[in-house]
Amino acid sequence: MIACANCGQENPDVARFCLACGTELSTEPAGQDERRIVSIVFVDLVGFTARAENLDPEDVQAVLGPYHEHVRRELESFGGTVEKFIGDAIMAVFGAPTAYGDDAERAVRGALAVRDSTLELDARELHLDLQLRIAVNTGEALVSLGARMARGESLVAGDVVNTASRLQSAAPVNGVIVGRETYASTRDAIEYEAMEPVRAKGKSEPVAAWVALQPKRAAGERQHSGALVGRTRELDVLRGIWEQVSGERVPHLVTVIGPAGIGKTRLTQEFDRIVEELGGRTIHGRSLPYRESSAYFAFAMQVKQLCGIFDSDPPEVALGKLREHVADLPSGVDAGTVARHLAILLGLDAEGTVDDREELFFSVRCFIESVARDRPTLLVFEDIHWSDRGLLDLIELLAARLRDLPIMLLSLARPELLDSRTAWGGGLPAYTALPLPALSAEDSQRLASLRLEDLSSEDAARLAETAEGNPLFIERRWRRPRPRTPRCRPRCAGSSPLGWTHCRPRSARCCSTPRSSGRRSGAARSSASPASATASRSGWVRSRAVTWSCARRGRSSRASSSTASSTS
Repeated sequence: MIACANCGQENPDVARFCLACGTELSTEPAGQDERRIVSIVFVDLVGFTARAENLDPEDVQAVLGPYHEHVRRELESFGGTVEKFIGDAIMAVFGAPTAYGDDAERAVRGALAVRDSTLELDARELHLDLQLRIAVNTGEALVSLGARMARGESLVAGDVVNTASRLQSAAPVNGVIVGRETYASTRDAIEYEAMEPVRAKGKSEPVAAWVALQPKRAAGERQHSGALVGRTRELDVLRGIWEQVSGERVPHLVTVIGPAGIGKTRLTQEFDRIVEELGGRTIHGRSLPYRESSAYFAFAMQVKQLCGIFDSDPPEVALGKLREHVADLPSGVDAGTVARHLAILLGLDAEGTVDDREELFFSVRCFIESVARDRPTLLVFEDIHWSDRGLLDLIELLAARLRDLPIMLLSLARPELLDSRTAWGGGLPAYTALPLPALSAEDSQRLASLRLEDLSSEDAARLAETAEGNPLFIERRWRRPRPRTPRCRPRCAGSSPLGWTHCRPRSARCCSTPRSSGRRSGAARSSASPASATASRSGWVRSRAVTWSCARRGRSSRASSSTASSTS
């Protein structure tokens, strides 16, 4: 018999769907527990408990029903999973069961969107004077991949959940409060305001907290982090193609392929500068894995930039700008039809439809030909591995049918693109695939030295080796707050410049004395625990209370209480 994960109904072995609820049945064994870094979001209504005391249960449900559905839809649109509803409180998880790599940023953006959209919904429809408190906290948790949330099983467990709940209680009304790890992971993308540490119930020390104000930039945009290291060969390839495109008016499609964090966007930023120096213009569009409004979202961004349309423009103003820019199309092309088709792509004509996709693509082609006729143009499509099939078809069609134009199509993608689009670029008259490899050991060390100026050459080499040629790893380490790292004075004079709280072992016999930037008692300066020395053989170690945890394998060993109590 197979038990349904949704309702618990037992079904015969031959059944593919639950006989009770219709959910697809799975014969795979339940998922295992797994340690992950997750971000927890708590959303709570302010003062609703007191208000509900005087309401009929049906009235309470009439308020909570739309509210729950609205918040759930907003958080899930950012990739989160709503784990539970507890009265007027909602808990969501980012990073489990699916992790995207930017889960902390998604969580904070989702929390801000929940706040703004809920207040807007209340002012427009509900008229209940709703107010919220929201908290986001990031940390390690134990994730139950096979959890059946419909039956009350928890998806995540750990102190990160409890801390998020405590932070939510201390959040300002209609404010979003975040913990230390969330702040460290997202401060480049989100604008914050410092607040007093929160004295949370059950916590031995005050919890550091910040109030999230607003995003600093649009979702998916990357920050220019400094001088580009390496990539000389790739830049030379792109520059050579651009010179051919602009000089001989030969359209060309280039796809830069590489894993996350390898530097595709940073390479494009440097190439943008070269194009502008050579008299061209660059237009960017980005595909997002969440909250896209249309299949052609990236191209719609490019059309808006070309026509000078802002997101804040009313539909009438945006339509006027669009018609103005398509008015000078070549003879024989119906400017009104092209404007109507582009308005559908931009979401300015919600009722409009196109019977034949080829007509839509023809209008797009006519528009691109008109804007690229007199000035060399670079159209950049970022993260097309997230793109809808329709946008990929459009890019290939433009690359195949544009003629005698100084236009270059540059697409950025992870290797996953080739899993779903194995023939990408095949059969095109001018196509180049540009794989972006990991940085060499020398370039990785140079990048680490540039970003972390206080590192010694030995420490820079160690960080470069750990990063395995991925610039994003080094960049994130550079942006994280770096505490002062004193020497291991009592034993071996070693150091841990990457912020570890124990001496980094130079050998199996090297000490792993707990380290602190403050004063320590004589006992801590004169001896190291045998248990901590055992832990040091497995790798660098961290300390909390009397437990030393192996950073590489997640193991731990108890230190003697005498040594632990001697460390201040």
